[in-house]
Amino acid sequence: MVLVTGGTGLVGSHLLLKLTRENIAVRALYRSADKLSQVKNIFSYYTDDSLSLFNQIEWIQGDILDIPSLENAIVNITQVYHCAAFISFDPSDFKKLERVNREGTANIVNICIAAGINKLCHVSTIGTIGRTLNGETATEETDWTRQNANPYAITKHLAEMEVWRGAQENLNMVIVNPGVILGPGFWDSGSGSFFKTASKGYNYYPPGGSGFISVTDVVTLMTTLMNSNIHSERYILVAENLSYKDILHKIALTMGKRPPTKPLKFWQLNIGRILDKLKTIFTGSNRTITKNTIYGLKHPSIFNNSKIKQVIKTDFESLDEQITFSSKLFIAEHS
Repeated sequence: MVLVTGGTGLVGSHLLLKLTRENIAVRALYRSADKLSQVKNIFSYYTDDSLSLFNQIEWIQGDILDIPSLENAIVNITQVYHCAAFISFDPSDFKKLERVNREGTANIVNICIAAGINKLCHVSTIGTIGRTLNGETATEETDWTRQNANPYAITKHLAEMEVWRGAQENLNMVIVNPGVILGPGFWDSGSGSFFKTASKGYNYYPPGGSGFISVTDVVTLMTTLMNSNIHSERYILVAENLSYKDILHKIALTMGKRPPTKPLKFWQLNIGRILDKLKTIFTGSNRTITKNTIYGLKHPSIFNNSKIKQVIKTDFESLDEQITFSSKLFIAEHS
């Protein structure tokens, strides 16, 4: 049986869909029952048999910070996909980020070692791949530093260190570092914000860019790695490097909206950062623009995906196809 943490998120829900379609016995952790409806909704995008597939999952209420619930969840498990994480780029959330992402991952590693599972797949982020400033592409071996890194990336790096510690204790593991994951259903977070932004027809686009990949490619590569003899490796999962201008242009066109044509200047972003900080002080809302955010926009990385392509002979899904598919669903849910 397979255990999935973070099963109610973008990657986790698509992973559960893939596993149930392949008739693999699967157990998934959830924290609150209201999140389960989102998984059913994701399933319905792809099949008319969504409820039957959903009912194949053995759901266990628990938390990666709650050891007893993990001990209950790990019984008779042979593989673990660790997709759970807390995502925030607000420096004031650092303590919570460290607790969930580092400590929670340490708990998963410890429980996997104690239970003697066959393999662990840890879902990290492209943010833990080191930056290059000389025009070279970033690889899995590029040195990483905390300097100018956002708090989410810092705590995910710490989480990776826990997984590598597990490897030293004879835990078979793989780490995946996806770029921006394109997929439907989570419109208020992650890549969903690109669809939400494009739908409003703004004139301005942010500078910089990133690596992008479809969610279906991510879960396919994860399961392929888990069912291989590969272990003690990490892999960049990026299908294509794109500027934010290009990705917003593609999404806007599929929505029948006018693409943005004006780049945001860095002085505008710095004014926005100050206003954003004042908004946080007076309203208690989370920060969305920080110095680290602007640094990342000013110094975008180009990511090299040759390592995963060498070990898994597969063609990446067209990002245009995923964008079209997701845009249609966004329109259907917001019309």
